[in-house]
Amino acid sequence: MAEETKSNAPEAKADAKVAKPKKEKPPKLEDKPFEEFIQQHFTPSLQQAFADAGIEDVELNFTKQAIPIAGVKSDTQCWQIVGNWQNGKRQFNVYFLEDDISGKKAFSYATDGKKPSTLESFMIDEKKVTLDLLVLYTLQRLNGQKWLTGN
Repeated sequence: MAEETKSNAPEAKADAKVAKPKKEKPPKLEDKPFEEFIQQHFTPSLQQAFADAGIEDVELNFTKQAIPIAGVKSDTQCWQIVGNWQNGKRQFNVYFLEDDISGKKAFSYATDGKKPSTLESFMIDEKKVTLDLLVLYTLQRLNGQKWLTGN
């Protein structure tokens, strides 16, 4: 009789594993459709990060338009976050060259209402792009200009 109990034990364990329903993980923010992710998550998070840095007058727009840099094909349009503050004295653009947060991205900035003159690559070494990393890299890039903090 002891042998029967031993031989049934592995089956009982297998049944117990099958009986437990798996908890479905909610989809990651980054797996949401591109436009939804940008509008509902990235833009508000970036706005909050600016507020946390003491910049209350920043205006962020999510728009699809041509890249405003001389030498870039004017018929090439892409999604962009266009941010400005201090009554337009400081402006930056984060370009999403593909409709995908993991796709190619670029960055530009300008001061005093002028058009940006240089298109820089942005987040090219990141294999996994997350909301937190997008916000961090945007702020880090702006801080490189000493726009968020002093020396």
